[in-house]
Amino acid sequence: MAGRFCAFSFVDRITSLERGGSVRGHYSIPAKVEAFPVSLVAEAVGQLAAWAAMTAVDFSHRPVAGIAGRIELLSIVQPGQVLDLGADLESVDTDTVGYCGTACVAGRPVIRLRDCVGPMVPLKDFDEPDAVRERCVLLRTVGATAGGFLGLPALVLERGPCERGRLARAVLRVPSGAQFFADHFPRRPVFPGTLLMHASMQTAAMLVEEFCGYDATWLPRTISDMKLRSFISPGVTLNLEARVTVSSEKGVSVATESRLNQRLVGSADVQFSAETDS
Repeated sequence: MAGRFCAFSFVDRITSLERGGSVRGHYSIPAKVEAFPVSLVAEAVGQLAAWAAMTAVDFSHRPVAGIAGRIELLSIVQPGQVLDLGADLESVDTDTVGYCGTACVAGRPVIRLRDCVGPMVPLKDFDEPDAVRERCVLLRTVGATAGGFLGLPALVLERGPCERGRLARAVLRVPSGAQFFADHFPRRPVFPGTLLMHASMQTAAMLVEEFCGYDATWLPRTISDMKLRSFISPGVTLNLEARVTVSSEKGVSVATESRLNQRLVGSADVQFSAETDS
């Protein structure tokens, strides 16, 4: 399948793996991509944890995105950099996996995930177990050939009716076909939760710029209570909403929700603060 293990795979090498415990690895961001959003850094940490979780249950099940209690956005990354990835499993069985994790560049933390819980689903329903097992062996030995990721397709947000400085709405049309579905997942394509996170953060950022004015750059610093409530299929239309909940001189908090028709499929709180020169 075109794009398999490169279109949406962000672990090149697993350098250590303690069964049911800690796992370490790295990913080289291809220099040729235009950008590598922070959502994909979170995806890389989650994928590393997934390899450890699948190993712990002998590849009978795999985790999917569920809950992230807190994601700290510490720095941006650039194409050409190498992510040093780490994850620690706090619990794992065929029902759920709990973990925390980090990504660093040259020793500098760029993201930190805390209190993450992912439901475990039968691997054979989503992927070919033997192929996944063989991939894990490759990652734990010689490693994968770097540079296969070609970037994301354009995911255009169509702005909807808003209340200036209070409420922002946008429409996201999930592609009916995209290369990343080759990895996510071959037997049951699912729109990645981290891409929904990326779109929700963009919607929140539009609102914060209007709310705070354009004389400063406001950056997302923390995502808390992120929940993905159901699988998102190719070709659907999602309605995104961002609403200011708390504001002060120190920062702004925005509650985001994503709906399919009227059904809530995702939510999170995003905390912003102004960029400083220090």
